[in-house]
Parts: sequence; C-alpha cells; structure tokens
Amino acid sequence: MSATAQPPIAAVVPESITPSLPELDRASVLHPSTSIADFASGKLPSTIVEGASGVRIRISENGAPATELIDAFAGLYCVNIGYGRSEVADAIGRQAHQLAYFHTYAGHSTDEMILLSDRLVRMAPVGHDGEPMQRVFYGTSGSDANETNAKLVWYYHNLIGKPRKKRIIARERAYHGNSVMAGSMTGLNFYHNFMDLPVSAIVRAGAPHHYWGANPGETEEQFSARRAGELEALILREDPETIGAFIGEPVLGTGGLIPPPAGYWAAIQAVLRKYDILLIADEVITGFGRTGRLFGCDRYGIQPDLITIAKGLTSAYAPLSGVIVGKRVYDVMKAGSAEAGVFPHGYTYTGHPIGVAAANANLDILERENLTGNADEVGSYMLAALHNAFDGLPITGEVRGVGLMLAVEFVADPGTKRRLDPANTVTYRISKRARELGVITRAMPQSEALGFAPPLVLSRAEADQIVETAVRATREVLDELSRESVQL
Repeated sequence: MSATAQPPIAAVVPESITPSLPELDRASVLHPSTSIADFASGKLPSTIVEGASGVRIRISENGAPATELIDAFAGLYCVNIGYGRSEVADAIGRQAHQLAYFHTYAGHSTDEMILLSDRLVRMAPVGHDGEPMQRVFYGTSGSDANETNAKLVWYYHNLIGKPRKKRIIARERAYHGNSVMAGSMTGLNFYHNFMDLPVSAIVRAGAPHHYWGANPGETEEQFSARRAGELEALILREDPETIGAFIGEPVLGTGGLIPPPAGYWAAIQAVLRKYDILLIADEVITGFGRTGRLFGCDRYGIQPDLITIAKGLTSAYAPLSGVIVGKRVYDVMKAGSAEAGVFPHGYTYTGHPIGVAAANANLDILERENLTGNADEVGSYMLAALHNAFDGLPITGEVRGVGLMLAVEFVADPGTKRRLDPANTVTYRISKRARELGVITRAMPQSEALGFAPPLVLSRAEADQIVETAVRATREVLDELSRESVQL
C-alpha cells in the first residue's frame, strides 16, 4: 500500500429490520376480491390463517395473537369434509413420495387417476336420456373446467357439422368462474367491471329466483313455466341454430344461495331438448353432498350432457377440477377422431397425481361418514333454526336453503319488498359483526343476502352457534343503524 493510499472505510450499515409477515403480505401479494389500495395502505387487515380443525380456523390479523373462528362458509363452499383430516394429508404425502408429477398427455395415467375416474363415472348422475356419463377430463379449478366445457361445446358442434351452434346461454346471478369464458358465463357484473367481459358468445337468461322474479300472486310452478317460456322466446329470437348450450348451477351459489323454484328444471330441460341444446350442469358447489344429495342433479332430476366438478371433489385439500362427459357428447368425439385427430385440449396439470390422490381420500371420508346424509339432516335443522331466529326481524325478506346452502335475504320493508339502500352496506356490516363475534359468514355479492355454507361435518350444536351468532350480529347492527338514524 502506498503512503498516500488510505485503508478502505467500512460501510456504515443500519441495523437490519426484518419485515413482519403482514408487511411482506402487503408488499408482495395481489389478493383476489380485495381492494388493492385499501390492503396496501393497511386499511384492510392482513389476515394469516395459521391452522384449522373441523369447522374452525385459527387466524391472526396484522400480527395479533391468533383467534379461533367457526367457518360457516367452508373456505369458499369447498372444505366439505372439514379441516385437518390427516387421512387426506397422508394420501397426499404418499403420492408425493411415490410420484409427485407426470403429465397425462398421449395416454399416460396414474393408478389414482384411473381409480378416481372410474369412481366418478359410476357415482355421477345419469345424463341425457338417462344414459350413464362416460369419461372425466381434469383441470385444477372450476373456472378452467368451465373453459373446457365451452371448448367441448364448440368441438362437438363442429364435429356434427353445425359450426354456427356455438353460443352459450347463462343466467343472471349465475357464477361459473373468473377466467375469460367462465367469467363471461358468470352473471354478476362485479366480476366483469373493467375486464372487458362478458364476451359476445354468451346469451343471458333470467335468474330462477321466485322471491324477486315472480309476478304478484304467481306460484313457484307458474314462475318456472314463465321462465321456461322466456327461455324459449330468447332461443327463437337469437336463432336456435346459433345456440349450442345452456349452463346452470342446480342451486345458484354465489348469486345468493338460491334453490330453484318448484318445476323449474323440468320446464327448462323440455325447452333445451326441443331445440337440441346441450345442458351443462355446474356442480362445482353443489356436487359431493352439499345439497343433501350426492349431486344437485340427483336432487332436481337434471340430466346433463356435461358436469362441472371441483371444490368438494378434494374438499380443497389440493387443486383439482373436472368435466364429466356424457354419452351424447363423448360418442361424437370418439367418432370424430378419424377426422379431428388427437383431442386438441389439455393442461400441464391435467390429472395431477397429488390432486387425484387427495380426491380419492376425500371421497372415502365423504362416503364412509355419510356426510351427504349429514348435510341433508343438519341442513334441514339449520334452515328451521334460521326461520325461527330471523322470520320476525324487521328486515328479513326471505329465509331459504337446501342442504348446507342457506341464506337470509334482507330488505328495507318485508311487506313491500323495498330493497335496502346499498350505500348503507347493511349485510356487509352484519357479516363483519358476526366475524367479530367468532363466526365467518358471507355477504353475498350484488345482493343483500347473508350466506352460510359450512363444512358437511357440521353438528346441530355448531349450527345453533352459527345461527345464534348471526341473529345477534343482525340485531346489534340494527341497533347501530337506529342510533345513527340511518334510513334503511
């Protein structure tokens, strides 16, 4: 070192500050259905789910000590067998050790996928004309399964020489996913805003909600017949040779947890058969026991061409979805192979080994513990409890449900059905208060309905606790609004 050279000066490094998990959450994660600005600023809490068991989860908000909540919405209607089932975790672990991944292109299979597919075909409801369903195609979410359905509708009609018969009828208030075609099938504007949806391939039909849609004095059967007549008029107006399929949830889910009115599905199916229109039954929520039947189709006598499955297929222990393909569609696809060549559709994770292993373990529990029967029995009990708790309240318009899909619809005036002012966010406030009291419910999108869809392992005592908390939250919010002199 020369006489003039100076030794290097050590950099002064400030004491390291490790960001907390909530801070990292705000700085790195883009959350769905969350106000981006409010979350980034801290106005909305960072909620970290630390564990769960049965119908309860443990959460920490903004780094505070963990608290326990009853999850009366099963995640997003999906944890049918309840949380913390080690049997499914063990199946996932075994599969991961044996074979974590291989694709299913060019006829490659795994033992678990083969067994699951055979099981699903056998347990599925009958399809068009009472024929058994034939094959299963897998994805990872209900959204991508409905994307597959759209492509199958187009593929089918191209193969039978009807290239114009491509548009799909979907209903107001339906929820079919959040991707491009599935999001377009969805009939809730919230999911379309600033996203350039829906695309033009979708035709919209009316919602099957008797409470809001019926004319004065109209019975459920009369309302259903009118909806079917409106559907036929829509098909004729749009040209039957351009309509390829109709998609519907057996029970509307995110649109409000709305069971169909009496006679609805029989009337709708008669119209679809008349104009040779495929029927897609979206069983993402209703499948695997939630309605008190194995499938919603079983409950309502629906004979579909295509069935969408997800959520309860694995109880969300691993991502997996599927399309169960009926005979009418499969026979055309098989016969068209000579012309079309290999089936030109698939995903990297189609039939993922870990997902199908989780599904088989999940369905073992569902069947062994008769959770479908429990959903029917406890669901009926909980519906009666909701009627007892809410029917006398000054804002209760309708209490409704089937199985463990239940809701209370709030209005400003039950006598006139005058709607609540959405600016007052009444149902959101009720749901928020219920959460503060220890129960997760859901303020349903674009409505004033408080929704319940708990795990199918729910007991009567847990149902009582949910109802008692929900009605307490409702009364407390009504008292707050009264003190604030808010006009409903």
